Amino acid sequence: MLKWIVVVMLIVVLTGLIQPGTAQRLRLGHLPGDVAFRFRGKAYHFPFTTTVLLSLLAWLILRAI
Repeated sequence: MLKWIVVVMLIVVLTGLIQPGTAQRLRLGHLPGDVAFRFRGKAYHFPFTTTVLLSLLAWLILRAI
């Protein structure tokens, strides 16, 4: 059980490190339903549609395995 937790955490960390550069190249975060706005000089991004799409893709990949 501990081994799986470590593997999942490593995947999450690696995804977090790779995601910003990959998202810009694939234009993720700019889909309809993704919210981005500025408030008091700070930018806030809420990629709702991108999150749902990536979750669906991960689910489909895991179902195929």
